Amino acid sequence: MNKNSKIEILQKMIQIQSINDHETNVADYIISLFAPYPDVQIKKVEYEPGRDNLVVTIGDHNGPIFGLSGHMDVVAAGNEADWDEPPFSGALKDGRVFGRGASDMKSGLAAVVIAMLELLEAKTKLTGQVRLLATVGEETGEYGAAQLTRAGYADNLTGLVIAEPSTDMKDMVYTARGVIDYEVTSTGKGAHSARPWLGINAIDNLWDYYHLAKERLSKFDHKDQILGHVTHEITKISGGEQVNSIPAQAKYMGNIRTIPEYPNKLFYAELESVLDELNAKEGYDLSLRYSFPEEAIIGSKDTSLAKTAAGVYQDVFGHAPNLAGSLGANDGAEFLQAQGDFNSLVCGPGSDSSHQANEYVDVDIYLKAIEFYKKLALQFVS
Repeated sequence: MNKNSKIEILQKMIQIQSINDHETNVADYIISLFAPYPDVQIKKVEYEPGRDNLVVTIGDHNGPIFGLSGHMDVVAAGNEADWDEPPFSGALKDGRVFGRGASDMKSGLAAVVIAMLELLEAKTKLTGQVRLLATVGEETGEYGAAQLTRAGYADNLTGLVIAEPSTDMKDMVYTARGVIDYEVTSTGKGAHSARPWLGINAIDNLWDYYHLAKERLSKFDHKDQILGHVTHEITKISGGEQVNSIPAQAKYMGNIRTIPEYPNKLFYAELESVLDELNAKEGYDLSLRYSFPEEAIIGSKDTSLAKTAAGVYQDVFGHAPNLAGSLGANDGAEFLQAQGDFNSLVCGPGSDSSHQANEYVDVDIYLKAIEFYKKLALQFVS
């Protein structure tokens, strides 16, 4: 495939507006690219209408399966006035492709797809399979990856590479922090603020939960050498009806980033203990729910996957990668719950402009990513 065609595929993916939804349109475009080739296994897995995961498998079904993954959703573009070019134009300028998702992560997804297409185009003899796992909903909870994992599509992989952006592909991420998003709701009793004793202030009770939870979770204070400390931040809060009324309801959302030393169950236990303790008191009515929590990824730079990938990277880029950890979660946390014993890596094109106006990817890095994925896959299935 020539350079212009590779850039055009990326541009067309960016032009598909899959803002936390409509991933089916991306999946259908990818399917159209594989349509000319025989013996390609294609499976759409519906999460909900308009939101289909996509699994594409090529090669010999009797051999090992090497996984390549990317998500099809993007975040909202924000204020379009902040963009130099329309956010879904896929504009090519000064050696960069611009647009929402150019970095996170349609460039990585396109590179994986093209790597597989080039293997088909060259009629490469494979002794195993290369499998694309294209997911929905990564930006809002990794639920597409969770669905594919439950359905068995990640079972018994020999390795998995997720093409998330990794600092212009300088980093090769082998370990990552986990995440727990949780929401606490406090139900009180409304009353006139001139007679507060007739009501129950839901904000006061919520505030009590917040302070106690922060205090209890502060004991998880070990610093991981790669990933740093656990973090716990309150990121969204709401409550009350108007200034002269005692609030009948209030809620906040918290975000915890975990490290491998502390499994998520330890945080659940503390949060639920605070809930039970306060609800045992008169006037408290608190509830707690979690939103798609992910365990931290325990990894090592000494795995076969990491060593092989580092060698291929050296060949393609002319220098060694930076083996690193990620402060954010990724789909690998779900896929690694599949059957079998395999490792994952995150390594993909994309700049530090993800989720920002004028998001972009460097074309040269994008093209090298295609070679990297293709050569790495062949290390496992040829």
